[in-house]
Amino acid sequence: MSETTPTEAIENPSQQRLGSLDAYRGLAMVLMVAEATHLCRVAEHYSGSALWKALCFHQSHVPWVGCSVHDMIQPSFSFLVGVALPFSIASRRRRGQSMAWLSVHAFYRALVLIVLGIFLRSMGQSRTNFTFEDTLTQIGLGYGFLFLLGLRPTRDHWIAVLLLLVGTWSAFALYPLPADDFNYELVGVPNDWQHLKTGFEAHWNKNSNLAADFDVWFLNLFPREQPFRYNGGGYLTLSFIPTLATMILGLIAGGFLSSQRSSAEKLIRMAATGAICLVVGYGLGAMGVCPIVKRIWTPSFVLVSGGWCLLTLALLYIVIDIWRFSRWAFPLIVVGMNSITIYVMSWTMKGFVKDSLHTHLGAPVTQALGQPLEPLVVGLLILTVFWLILYWMYRRRIFLRI
Repeated sequence: MSETTPTEAIENPSQQRLGSLDAYRGLAMVLMVAEATHLCRVAEHYSGSALWKALCFHQSHVPWVGCSVHDMIQPSFSFLVGVALPFSIASRRRRGQSMAWLSVHAFYRALVLIVLGIFLRSMGQSRTNFTFEDTLTQIGLGYGFLFLLGLRPTRDHWIAVLLLLVGTWSAFALYPLPADDFNYELVGVPNDWQHLKTGFEAHWNKNSNLAADFDVWFLNLFPREQPFRYNGGGYLTLSFIPTLATMILGLIAGGFLSSQRSSAEKLIRMAATGAICLVVGYGLGAMGVCPIVKRIWTPSFVLVSGGWCLLTLALLYIVIDIWRFSRWAFPLIVVGMNSITIYVMSWTMKGFVKDSLHTHLGAPVTQALGQPLEPLVVGLLILTVFWLILYWMYRRRIFLRI
């Protein structure tokens, strides 16, 4: 079978909506909101349980090197932005929109994502909190470039991924290391922190790398109550560059799915690409070439997270779209079709819903399974309330999009 470019796929797109995309997007959003269950607080009451220990680990970001399920939420959301792009372009082309208008909309969407991200991060602050490391702003900073790449052949997508990963790795690797007597506590890191790397891998240490120094300059260009010195979690503005590589991996997967290939070939290509990404990503980490760090989105993390994203999408694709076993995924699809809505709800309504549950239901309900499990019960109730709102919107065909 001949190679099909994204442009050809746009001219002959599949008319059928893929439930796997909505289900995967819904899964990512449910995992994000599920932070409200506070599994680590529950695990404190069951310190001897390996199960609760594992649940706590996978609902938390790893301190630095490594990857948990929770670390996969943002990559999944970013990856799916890329997957959806060929379908979005095809839909707008069918409605007669010109390429000029598509370009204007793409960069408008990028701007809205950045502004919305800053707005949500400024909630509860005394002034605008200019920060660019959260999910929405990171996607927004790269979305315009992603759109332009979406108009190019698949070959160019792979070239872009390679250039972004090699370029990011080289920039960090060539940037001078701090002096031997550097006081890490000045950048919010204990000098005896067990996650500090030595040798070559020290180029990717927390708050003492190229992108951290960039933020000390860049973020202080904006009005602030206090000068910016470091990010407590080690998150960085320039992470949007490797995040763009994650989105391009999604664009490649979207090219597979929107092409005229057989379902089996689409599945094989996604699974094989995902497996290769995992082998290379974990290999780079194991050899000390590049540590796997989500917080600064290292190139090895791009490959590892992208590999898991591709394999997850492949699994959902075969179950939902090939085998047509989809009823179980309906709750996820409801969430996935209004992902921006639930993202904003999680920032603006979670506290209100939690307080309302305690006010109107009280301990007889929230502690129905015992006091140690109260955070879990309350979190599940918050998820239920959010889902019912989204289900109401789904039934009335109300879908908020940017």
